[in-house]
Amino acid sequence: MSRESLMAVSARLFARGGFDATSMRDIAGEAGMLAGSMYYHFPSKNDLIAAVYERGVAEIGSAVDSALEGRQEPWERLEAACIAHLASLLADRAHAAVMTADLNRLDPRLRRRLVKMRDGYEQRFVDLVAALPLSPGVDRGLWRLQLLGALNWTPTWYRADRKPPAAIARALVASLRPTAAEAR
Repeated sequence: MSRESLMAVSARLFARGGFDATSMRDIAGEAGMLAGSMYYHFPSKNDLIAAVYERGVAEIGSAVDSALEGRQEPWERLEAACIAHLASLLADRAHAAVMTADLNRLDPRLRRRLVKMRDGYEQRFVDLVAALPLSPGVDRGLWRLQLLGALNWTPTWYRADRKPPAAIARALVASLRPTAAEAR
């Protein structure tokens, strides 16, 4: 089995059961290989988790970057980024879904490594929110975390028979956007 295939299987299992609950033996069984054979590709489970997480950051980051191309208006840029972020999370892309996993139970060194990757991705949203004409006194950091929290929680309750991801993202941005009177 190739490294890429092994990462795909791992991402799917991590997205479904979490990092902590998914063993190397689980992954090997799903991949149809001996657990020891996985160590040819990844020296440790932490290295495998980091590789899968990095792929998720790259996938979702690429989707957001593509959505921002050619857009100039700050609210339009934020909406496009939110749509791309949510569409990535709700698509059948386990690598992106891993980005919303709880990192608190991981080894502290691995957690710091993953948080650094996540922070690099989220810098896009720091910049997008900084460009918005928000009401004076709005804590932009909390505002951004509220937005990302709502987006990242969506896979928990989302069902395909509800509104499509783009409509959900647009509604969320619209609910947070101040009215003209509030923006003054």
